[in-house]
Formats: sequence, C-alpha cells, structure tokens
Amino acid sequence: MDSIDYYNKNASIYFENTVDLNIEDILEKFISYLPEAGNILDLGCGSGRDSLYFINKGFDVTAMDGSEELCQLASIHIGQDVLHMQFSELDFQEVFDGIWACASLLHTTPEQLHQILGKISDSLNPGGVLYMSFKYGDFQGYRNGRYFADYKFHDIEEILEEHRDLTIMEIWKTSDIRTERDESWLNIIVRKAEKEVL
Repeated sequence: MDSIDYYNKNASIYFENTVDLNIEDILEKFISYLPEAGNILDLGCGSGRDSLYFINKGFDVTAMDGSEELCQLASIHIGQDVLHMQFSELDFQEVFDGIWACASLLHTTPEQLHQILGKISDSLNPGGVLYMSFKYGDFQGYRNGRYFADYKFHDIEEILEEHRDLTIMEIWKTSDIRTERDESWLNIIVRKAEKEVL
C-alpha cells in the first residue's frame, strides 16, 4: 500500500484528526511573506484546514491533493473544488505567490523531492515563497502504512544547494502540537529569486 492508498482508506479518520489542529503561528509567518490577496497553492491540502484559513484571510487559493477521498472531504470543508493531482503532475508556470506544502512532501523520496522542487520553482512567481515541513530526523522508509523521509537542518540545506533559484529565508524546528506525540518538525521557508532586470 502506498501513501495515497493509505489516505484513501483512512480519509475520514485523517480528516477528523487534523482538521482542527491549530498551527496559526506558522500560517501567519508564511502569510507575512506574501502580497495581500495573493495566489496560494496548497500542495497536499489534506483536510483543507489550511486552505480554509487562507481563504478566510482573503487569498486566492488553489487546493490539491493526491488522495481522491481527501479531495472530496476537503472540497466540502472549504466550499470550492480541490484538484485531484499528484506532485509529479504539477505543470504551472509562474502562477503562485506562495506554495504551502505542510507535512506533504515528507512522503516523497529525496530523489522525487528534487524533481518536485523544480516543478514548484516553475509554479512560483519570481519572488514567490514556498513553505514545507518534514518530520525531524534521519529515517527513510515505511512507517504506519506510509513512506516518510525525515530530514535534519543540514540535509535540507544540501538539497536546496542544488536549486540555485531557491534561497532559504527561515528554517526552524517545532514540537508536534499533538501532545500525545513525542515528535519534532523541521519547517522551511524559501524564496524564489526575482527576475534579473536587464
């Protein structure tokens, strides 16, 4: 069973467990980098929790997820269609001011992550911002029915060295807000380079 199968089979439980989690501090940090009423892609939107937050703040939100079941639940939650797409199908060209990838890219291998970061960069407007988060650690493999790649600070810095158009603005570690979980998260905000003026 791959990670998408897991989310399709467990969509309702996952929705209930995550839709009310409060990560407002991180959402607001991301928003602080964006133009007012800008375009946001919620990449792997899950329950739609964060998409709804952005919509309520006046942003133009495109939500997408690889799980068809979660797309249906999230669409009801946010009151608009959710794109059913895999990360590998991203094919936007300079559309978004911000891309929000909260606990979603952690299901990709490091090799896949490199490819997706290229697609993310293509999707961002010049000067656009990406937020992504991963479990903190050095594990790679299957855990509870899903593939995970965990990272530490230097791992992410090394990966982003190969993406010269993306610059780390902030990178920080947080504890899981679910008190029953003894886990930490690595949070990263990167900005795409502005176009050079000739």
